[in-house]
Amino acid sequence: MSEGPLKKTPLNDVHRALKAKMVDFGGWDMPVQYSGIIDEHQAVRTAVGLFDVSHMGEIEVKGPQALDLVNYVSTNNAAKLKLGQAHYSGLLYEHGGFVDDILVHKVADDHYFICVNASNQDKDYDHIAAHAGNFDATVENAGPRYAQLAVQGPKGLATLQKLTTTDLASIKYYHFTDGAVSGTPARIARTGYTGEDGFEIYIAPEESPRIWNELLDAGQEFGIKPAGLGARNTLRLEAKMALYGHEIDASINPYEADLGWIVKLDKPGDFVGRKALEEVQKNGIKRKLVGFEMVGRGIGRDGYEVQLNGVNAGWVTSGGPAPTVGKNIGLCYLPVEQAVPGVAIQVMVRNQPVDAITVATPFYKRSK
Repeated sequence: MSEGPLKKTPLNDVHRALKAKMVDFGGWDMPVQYSGIIDEHQAVRTAVGLFDVSHMGEIEVKGPQALDLVNYVSTNNAAKLKLGQAHYSGLLYEHGGFVDDILVHKVADDHYFICVNASNQDKDYDHIAAHAGNFDATVENAGPRYAQLAVQGPKGLATLQKLTTTDLASIKYYHFTDGAVSGTPARIARTGYTGEDGFEIYIAPEESPRIWNELLDAGQEFGIKPAGLGARNTLRLEAKMALYGHEIDASINPYEADLGWIVKLDKPGDFVGRKALEEVQKNGIKRKLVGFEMVGRGIGRDGYEVQLNGVNAGWVTSGGPAPTVGKNIGLCYLPVEQAVPGVAIQVMVRNQPVDAITVATPFYKRSK
């Protein structure tokens, strides 16, 4: 549990008025569900869901050498970003383990906007700022200036379009534009953490309760549901999106986490963790993340031991029932030779081995 009082997003009173079930999430008082996890999950898959993700952090890097600093502290190659484009990347320690996973947005040649995980924002800011002295760039921990709402699902565009003159259809996936939503300045990004199409909007905190309610009104004809962290978790798990503290942490490198694609060793110059990752490339990895489905009766929960032929071989990073897939699924670390589809494993559920099998991921992929 967290030390001291829980932090609250500007929508805390709104969630309580909606009778959301609230939980401590990384030191934040957050809604885990409103009408129910499965109900909210299905709304996002089939229509539209609205999430308060204002607990997420924002870090702004500005200045003549903003790009150089961003490229030095992250694994992906930010030099390839066009104006109005975003990409997924990693902040690493020197030893190659994750500080965090991040979204980098190119606002201008001298301005990058980084979305980071809620519980990591101060740590991430400190990590970037610690390297900023070598660059002509400033780093701002800008989280307090933004509320973030996610409008996710096949009807997300039609819902949000009612509140903006920005042509949302022209924003490509992993691109963004600065416009207005219901008369207030907004950064509108076609990104998300659900495996569905949708948008994440960054707005002034004081405007967020009004815009939240207007979005619920706008989406009413499509069956919009407010959605909590429970559905966010089941949705991202089906889409095999990593969660910090589960699939990735300081002890895990991107190759182990099946995220080698966000590491660009061919980009010019050094970056934090490069030497360690070059060693990993040379020597190979010993373990890797892989998906599984339960065969026997039982649910493989986070942290459960995974066995191969009765011998402890790994652990479950995330697991649970998958409403769209209709199975009990999970992700686990296994020795790299066994981290392929079709391997029989046992998940220790209440000290009993329950049969499961490794499968290809993502478990769910939306039809384009």
